[in-house]
Amino acid sequence: MRIGIKVGDIMTRQLVSVKPSTNINECARAMAKKDVGLVIIKENEKLKGMLTEKEIIWALTKKNDLSKVKAKDIMLRKLTTIKPSRDIYEALVRMKNAKIRWLPVTVKGNVIGILTIKDILRIEPSLFEIALGNMNIKEESEKLGRKQEIIDGIKLWIREGECEDCGSFDILYDNNGRFVCENCSV
Repeated sequence: MRIGIKVGDIMTRQLVSVKPSTNINECARAMAKKDVGLVIIKENEKLKGMLTEKEIIWALTKKNDLSKVKAKDIMLRKLTTIKPSRDIYEALVRMKNAKIRWLPVTVKGNVIGILTIKDILRIEPSLFEIALGNMNIKEESEKLGRKQEIIDGIKLWIREGECEDCGSFDILYDNNGRFVCENCSV
Protein backbone atom coordinates (compact mmCIF):
# COMPACT_ATOMS: atom_id res chain seq x y z
CA MET A 1 0.00 0.00 0.00
CA ARG A 2 1.35 3.40 -0.93
CA ILE A 3 0.12 6.71 0.42
CA GLY A 4 2.09 8.88 -2.01
CA ILE A 5 3.74 11.01 0.64
CA LYS A 6 7.50 10.68 1.07
CA VAL A 7 9.27 10.49 4.42
CA GLY A 8 11.47 13.44 3.44
CA ASP A 9 8.42 15.64 2.93
CA ILE A 10 7.21 15.39 6.52
CA MET A 11 10.26 14.49 8.61
CA THR A 12 11.57 16.80 11.32
CA ARG A 13 14.78 18.38 10.11
CA GLN A 14 15.82 20.26 13.22
CA LEU A 15 17.42 17.55 15.31
CA VAL A 16 18.84 17.68 18.77
CA SER A 17 22.17 15.91 18.46
CA VAL A 18 25.19 15.33 20.66
CA LYS A 19 28.54 13.58 20.38
CA PRO A 20 29.06 10.08 21.83
CA SER A 21 31.30 11.54 24.55
CA THR A 22 28.58 13.88 25.90
CA ASN A 23 27.59 13.08 29.47
CA ILE A 24 24.02 12.11 30.31
CA ASN A 25 23.31 15.26 32.31
CA GLU A 26 24.05 17.40 29.23
CA CYS A 27 21.92 15.11 27.05
CA ALA A 28 18.98 15.43 29.44
CA ARG A 29 19.38 19.23 29.53
CA ALA A 30 19.40 19.38 25.71
CA MET A 31 16.23 17.26 25.58
CA ALA A 32 14.49 19.42 28.19
CA LYS A 33 15.56 22.68 26.51
CA LYS A 34 14.15 21.63 23.13
CA ASP A 35 11.22 19.70 24.66
CA VAL A 36 12.02 16.45 22.81
CA GLY A 37 12.04 12.82 23.85
CA LEU A 38 15.29 11.79 22.18
CA VAL A 39 18.68 12.97 21.03
CA ILE A 40 20.64 11.77 18.04
CA ILE A 41 24.18 10.62 18.75
CA LYS A 42 26.37 11.45 15.77
CA GLU A 43 30.01 11.93 14.96
CA ASN A 44 31.18 13.60 11.75
CA GLU A 45 27.52 13.72 10.62
CA LYS A 46 27.33 9.90 10.80
CA LEU A 47 24.57 8.34 12.91
CA LYS A 48 26.10 6.42 15.82
CA GLY A 49 23.02 5.89 17.97
CA MET A 50 20.09 7.45 19.76
CA LEU A 51 19.30 8.24 23.33
CA THR A 52 15.68 8.35 24.50
CA GLU A 53 14.06 9.25 27.78
CA LYS A 54 13.90 5.54 28.55
CA GLU A 55 17.70 5.11 28.52
CA ILE A 56 18.18 8.17 30.70
CA ILE A 57 15.67 6.89 33.25
CA TRP A 58 17.43 3.51 33.20
CA ALA A 59 20.75 5.28 33.91
CA LEU A 60 19.14 7.19 36.78
CA THR A 61 18.10 3.94 38.44
CA LYS A 62 21.37 2.04 37.85
CA LYS A 63 24.19 4.59 38.08
CA ASN A 64 25.25 6.65 41.09
CA ASP A 65 27.07 9.49 39.32
CA LEU A 66 25.51 10.48 35.99
CA SER A 67 28.27 12.98 35.24
CA LYS A 68 30.55 10.01 34.51
CA VAL A 69 28.08 8.24 32.21
CA LYS A 70 28.52 9.12 28.54
CA ALA A 71 25.91 8.93 25.79
CA LYS A 72 27.89 6.15 24.08
CA ASP A 73 27.60 4.01 27.23
CA ILE A 74 23.81 3.72 27.14
CA MET A 75 22.73 4.79 23.63
CA LEU A 76 20.70 2.57 21.35
CA ARG A 77 23.08 1.21 18.72
CA LYS A 78 20.91 -1.11 16.65
CA LEU A 79 18.64 1.32 14.88
CA THR A 80 16.00 0.91 12.24
CA THR A 81 16.41 3.73 9.73
CA ILE A 82 14.66 4.84 6.57
CA LYS A 83 15.55 6.82 3.46
CA PRO A 84 13.77 10.12 2.72
CA SER A 85 12.46 8.79 -0.61
CA ARG A 86 10.38 6.03 1.03
CA ASP A 87 6.59 6.21 1.43
CA ILE A 88 5.21 7.03 4.90
CA TYR A 89 3.20 3.79 4.86
CA GLU A 90 6.46 1.81 4.67
CA ALA A 91 7.83 3.92 7.52
CA LEU A 92 4.82 3.17 9.68
CA VAL A 93 5.09 -0.56 8.97
CA ARG A 94 8.78 -0.46 9.94
CA MET A 95 7.91 1.35 13.15
CA LYS A 96 5.26 -1.21 13.96
CA ASN A 97 7.54 -4.17 13.26
CA ALA A 98 10.38 -2.69 15.32
CA LYS A 99 7.95 -1.53 18.06
CA ILE A 100 9.28 2.02 18.00
CA ARG A 101 7.71 5.46 17.68
CA TRP A 102 10.45 7.15 15.65
CA LEU A 103 12.76 6.49 12.71
CA PRO A 104 16.02 8.24 11.93
CA VAL A 105 16.07 9.36 8.28
CA THR A 106 19.46 8.73 6.70
CA VAL A 107 21.29 9.16 3.42
CA LYS A 108 24.51 7.12 3.16
CA GLY A 109 24.75 6.88 6.95
CA ASN A 110 24.29 10.63 7.46
CA VAL A 111 21.29 11.46 9.60
CA ILE A 112 19.21 14.21 7.98
CA GLY A 113 16.00 14.02 9.98
CA ILE A 114 13.70 12.06 12.24
CA LEU A 115 10.21 10.75 11.54
CA THR A 116 7.73 10.10 14.33
CA ILE A 117 4.31 8.52 14.44
CA LYS A 118 3.01 11.94 15.37
CA ASP A 119 4.45 13.39 12.12
CA ILE A 120 2.71 10.70 10.07
CA LEU A 121 -0.68 10.98 11.78
CA ARG A 122 -0.67 14.77 11.47
CA ILE A 123 -0.47 14.34 7.67
CA GLU A 124 -2.41 11.07 7.21
CA PRO A 125 -4.82 10.38 10.11
CA SER A 126 -6.28 7.39 8.27
CA LEU A 127 -3.16 5.44 9.26
CA PHE A 128 -4.20 5.57 12.92
CA GLU A 129 -5.22 1.90 12.94
CA ILE A 130 -1.69 0.83 12.02
CA ALA A 131 -0.10 3.30 14.44
CA LEU A 132 -2.30 1.99 17.21
CA GLY A 133 -0.42 -1.27 16.89
CA ASN A 134 2.68 0.44 18.35
CA MET A 135 0.87 1.29 21.56
CA ASN A 136 1.49 -1.14 24.38
CA ILE A 137 -1.65 -2.61 25.84
CA LYS A 138 -1.26 -4.65 28.99
CA GLU A 139 -1.03 -8.35 28.12
CA GLU A 140 -1.41 -7.55 24.41
CA SER A 141 1.53 -9.65 23.24
CA GLU A 142 0.33 -12.62 25.30
CA LYS A 143 -3.18 -12.34 23.89
CA LEU A 144 -2.02 -11.90 20.29
CA GLY A 145 0.51 -14.68 20.70
CA ARG A 146 -2.15 -17.29 21.30
CA LYS A 147 -2.89 -18.99 18.03
CA GLN A 148 -6.57 -19.21 17.28
CA GLU A 149 -8.06 -22.24 15.56
CA ILE A 150 -11.21 -23.10 13.65
CA ILE A 151 -13.86 -24.07 16.19
CA ASP A 152 -17.25 -25.46 15.14
CA GLY A 153 -16.63 -24.39 11.53
CA ILE A 154 -16.09 -20.71 12.45
CA LYS A 155 -12.83 -19.29 11.18
CA LEU A 156 -11.10 -17.24 13.89
CA TRP A 157 -8.27 -14.79 13.35
CA ILE A 158 -4.71 -16.02 13.64
CA ARG A 159 -2.74 -12.77 14.02
CA GLU A 160 -2.40 -9.17 12.90
CA GLY A 161 -0.11 -8.27 10.05
CA GLU A 162 0.28 -7.59 6.37
CA CYS A 163 -1.94 -9.63 4.06
CA GLU A 164 0.13 -11.88 1.81
CA ASP A 165 -2.24 -11.26 -1.12
CA CYS A 166 -3.17 -7.56 -1.12
CA GLY A 167 -0.59 -6.14 1.30
CA SER A 168 -3.09 -4.36 3.54
CA PHE A 169 -2.50 -4.38 7.27
CA ASP A 170 -5.37 -6.20 8.96
CA ILE A 171 -6.43 -9.14 11.08
CA LEU A 172 -5.21 -12.22 9.22
CA TYR A 173 -6.74 -15.64 8.70
CA ASP A 174 -4.97 -18.86 7.78
CA ASN A 175 -6.06 -19.73 4.25
CA ASN A 176 -4.27 -22.96 3.28
CA GLY A 177 -1.01 -21.85 4.86
CA ARG A 178 -1.20 -18.23 3.64
CA PHE A 179 -2.01 -15.41 6.03
CA VAL A 180 -4.62 -13.23 4.35
CA CYS A 181 -7.17 -10.58 5.33
CA GLU A 182 -10.89 -11.24 5.43
CA ASN A 183 -11.42 -9.83 1.92
CA CYS A 184 -8.78 -12.11 0.40
CA SER A 185 -9.77 -15.23 2.37
CA VAL A 186 -12.94 -15.81 0.33
